[in-house]
Amino acid sequence: SALGFAVFSASSLTDSTPVFAQEGGSKLDAIRTRGVLNCGIDGALPGFSNQNPDTGAMEGLDADYCRVVAAAIWGEVTADNINFVSLTANERFTALQAGEIDVLIRNTTWTFTRDVDLGSDFGPTIFYDGQGLMVKVDLGVTAVEELNGATFCSTTGTTTEKNISDLMNTLGFEWTLVGIEDTSAGIAAFEEGSCDVLTSDKSQLAALRSASSYPSSMEILGITLSKEPLGPMYLSDDVDFADVVNWAVYATFQAEEYGLNSENVDSMMGGTDPGIMRFLGEADGLGTLLGVNDSFAADIIRAVGNYGEIYERNVVPIGVPREGSLNDSWQNGGLLYSPAWR
Repeated sequence: SALGFAVFSASSLTDSTPVFAQEGGSKLDAIRTRGVLNCGIDGALPGFSNQNPDTGAMEGLDADYCRVVAAAIWGEVTADNINFVSLTANERFTALQAGEIDVLIRNTTWTFTRDVDLGSDFGPTIFYDGQGLMVKVDLGVTAVEELNGATFCSTTGTTTEKNISDLMNTLGFEWTLVGIEDTSAGIAAFEEGSCDVLTSDKSQLAALRSASSYPSSMEILGITLSKEPLGPMYLSDDVDFADVVNWAVYATFQAEEYGLNSENVDSMMGGTDPGIMRFLGEADGLGTLLGVNDSFAADIIRAVGNYGEIYERNVVPIGVPREGSLNDSWQNGGLLYSPAWR
C-alpha cells in the first residue's frame, strides 16, 4: 500500500468539500463520487496517528484503520483516496457533525452520551484502554492516595477531565486542573513542571513518554481509573456506511483468527475451507451485500494487514505489549472478537 497520504487540518477543508450524497443517495456513493475518504485523526500521537518525520507518512493504529476503511471501499489504498484530517479533542465532534470528515478514528472513547446525544454511533472497539496517571520519578509518588494537593494536566473536551474530577472529589482532595488543548501541549507542560501529574489514556501516556527526550524520568502509576474503549465514530445518518466501517474492522479481527495476514492472503486463495473461501470473497458474495467488492476483506488484509500486524508495527514500539492484554484475540483471553462471518 502507498504511504504518501495527504494530511489536512480541520480548517483546510472548505464548504466546497463534498461530503454527503445528494438527497436520496448514500454516503458510500458520495465518498466514491468524491474519490477520497476524509478520516479524522489526532495526527500527533505516536503509535496511533503521527507523521513520520522522515517520510511524511501518517503512521499509527488509528491511521491504519482509516486505511482499512479506504481499502474496503476501493479495494486498495493509494495516495489519492484518503485524506487524514488532524483534529484536536475539542474540534473532533464538530468536524464530524459538520460533515468535514466521514469517520472519526481518533482515540475516541465510546460513552453513553456520545453515542446517544451527538447524532452518532460507534463502530467496533479497536483498542481497549483505561485512564492512567503519569508522574516524574523524582516526585516519589507510588499511589493516588499520595496526590492530595497535586496539579493535574488534562486535555480539554475529553472524558479524562471528568474522570479525574470524579476521583479527586470523591477522595476529598485539594487539587488543581490545568486544561490543555492537545496532547503535544500536555506533555510539554508536564515536562516543564506546570503540573505534577499528566493524566490521559494509558496508551497515550506511553506514547508521549516514548517520544520524550527523557522517558526514564517518567513513571505511569499502576492504577487504572476508567474504561476507555476506543474505536471509529460516524454519524447515525447512514446504516449502510456504518456496516462498511464495522465489517471492515471485523475483517482485521477475523483474518487473525483464520491465520491470514498480508504476506499469505494471496496464497490462501483457491482453497477448500468454506469459511476462508467466504471470507476472501470466493463464495456467497458477502461484499455485494455491503455495496463493496466481494474481495473486500482480502483487499484490506493485503493492503493493511490483520489486527495483530497493525498492533505490532504501531503500538508495540511505544512500549505497550499486546500479549495478555484486553487487546488480544478472544482465543488468547482478550476481548477482540468478530461476529460470525456468514
